[in-house]
Amino acid sequence: MATMQLTTADFKNKIFNYETEKDWKYLGQLPAIIDFYADWCGPCKMVAPVLEELSKEYEGRLNIYKVNTDIEQELSAIFGIQSIPSFLFIDAAGEPSLQPGAYPKHVFKKIIEENLLVVSENEKL
Repeated sequence: MATMQLTTADFKNKIFNYETEKDWKYLGQLPAIIDFYADWCGPCKMVAPVLEELSKEYEGRLNIYKVNTDIEQELSAIFGIQSIPSFLFIDAAGEPSLQPGAYPKHVFKKIIEENLLVVSENEKL
């Protein structure tokens, strides 16, 4: 599966509906990475093929989405995106973490393996 483009409406249906929920409640079944990017952004273009590779490598275990900040300005404002690329990491428990910056593949893999795919002992009980 390739990375999936998200519109604001898609985000509300698949990730979190910030209009109806006051507190964060992840709607997805799998951990996710959401890439806030723009077509003109050089670092975003460097990260895009890495995310494509990771989406295939972790197919069925992790979803990778892309949000074009130039088109989805409301969504970018809701998350206070100041620099791109920025990534919203959502772990197995549905907890979000927003991090700016372009990462090499090995850093993404470390985040995925050590943070996103791991379910803590407390959550297993």
